[in-house]
Amino acid sequence: MPNSASLNGSESGGEHFPAKFFAFIANVSRIIAALHIILSLPCGEQKRQNLRIMNTTTLPSTNSMNGSSCPLALLLIPLALVFFALAPAAQAVDPPPDGGYFFQNTAEGEAALFSLTAGIDDTAIGFEVLYSNTTGSFNTAIGNAALHSNNGFDNTATGSQALYSNTTGGSNTANGISALYSNTTGFENTAIGVSALASNSTGNYNTATGAGALGQNTASNNTATGTTALYLNTTGSNNTAHGYQALFHNTTSSENTANGANALFTNKTGSHNTADGSGALFSNRFGNFNTAVGRNALYNNKTGASNIALGNNAGFNSTGSQNIDIDNDGVGGESATIRIGGSQTNTYIAGISGATVPGGIGVIIDSSGHLGTTTSSARFKDEIHPMDKASEAILALQPVTFRYKKELDPKGIPQFGLVAEEVEKINPELVARDKDGKPYSVRYEAVNAMLLNEFLKEHREVQELKKQIAALTAGLQKVTAQLELSKIAPQTVLNNR
Repeated sequence: MPNSASLNGSESGGEHFPAKFFAFIANVSRIIAALHIILSLPCGEQKRQNLRIMNTTTLPSTNSMNGSSCPLALLLIPLALVFFALAPAAQAVDPPPDGGYFFQNTAEGEAALFSLTAGIDDTAIGFEVLYSNTTGSFNTAIGNAALHSNNGFDNTATGSQALYSNTTGGSNTANGISALYSNTTGFENTAIGVSALASNSTGNYNTATGAGALGQNTASNNTATGTTALYLNTTGSNNTAHGYQALFHNTTSSENTANGANALFTNKTGSHNTADGSGALFSNRFGNFNTAVGRNALYNNKTGASNIALGNNAGFNSTGSQNIDIDNDGVGGESATIRIGGSQTNTYIAGISGATVPGGIGVIIDSSGHLGTTTSSARFKDEIHPMDKASEAILALQPVTFRYKKELDPKGIPQFGLVAEEVEKINPELVARDKDGKPYSVRYEAVNAMLLNEFLKEHREVQELKKQIAALTAGLQKVTAQLELSKIAPQTVLNNR
């Protein structure tokens, strides 16, 4: 047993015998074993290969020695003694290496591999390392009490109390003080760093790299890289955190991905979130299905869901749901809104120019960059009244021809329209203004409606005039007919005479 204080001069305690004494005893043992085997061989059998395993602890039974033994074997006894007497001293290192035990086990340190019975290929270096191991095999533990409670297989623990509580868990790797300290039956976990995965007991397939990474974890399939990344996670699974304190407060939520320092830092129960960038989704607690790419993207979102933010500080102020903010800070409280850009002055979008939409309607934009369309449905209108004389203002408008300034239109294409400042003097409601409140353009759609009203008014007048003309024409025809009759009557009288 490796717990003996006298085995091989182990460092586990006790007085050390001189190394030469152990070498002498070893040589004597080899000679005696060789003689024993030689004498036990039946005459005529050629089993010289057995001499290669003279160091075995299991020797052939002495019952095999009988009268059939080869007498020649007796001649080997004096020869062996002569060889022993003339043999040079063993060329082993001085002092000889210690710590090697049966079944290819290695133990170095007080009470290392203390309870070993049948385990094989275990390596224990340090005080009480692999102390409780009896049948566990292929384990390597280096450091005070590393793999102390182990009976599992294929574990590697480097660091004081690394994998300390492991009992039957297998294929775990712990590198760092108290790494995977509480693991008992979990398997295929990897922890690198002080207290990494320290509380994990039964979770599997976790990877933690960094001090305190996944420190409170008990679940499976999580990956944390960075100091205290996913530190408070308990039962959440399938999470990935890369960066200092990424997903730090996550406890029970699953399938989150955080890349960057403090990404998804406050998240507790929100799931299916993706944060890529330092501070991305920093304040999120319960929101789900959010995607934030960029430093501090969706920073203030707490409970909003299904948001997308792309760019530095994108969606920083957004707190609602179903928003898309691209290189825009967003607006708190709003939902189902798309905001693109912040300080850009030109926009080019492919796939619009030249694309015919037969059943579409025109898109307009206000001074804040808000895109939309106008609607004509009564469902969206109040105080509906006939336009009547309100449209007469357009009769004072002065249409002009012009060219835009060269910085706007280097080609100088001739244009036709109105001047906003002149229209403002006649009817301010027909003017669209910029963000500073200055006249910017003319509401031509309103002008068109007013033109239609004036056209209809003129049309009604024309129709009335047509009626009057028709009546006058009919009267004139009657008068003409009467005149014609009056001319015929005197002629008839004369003819009668």
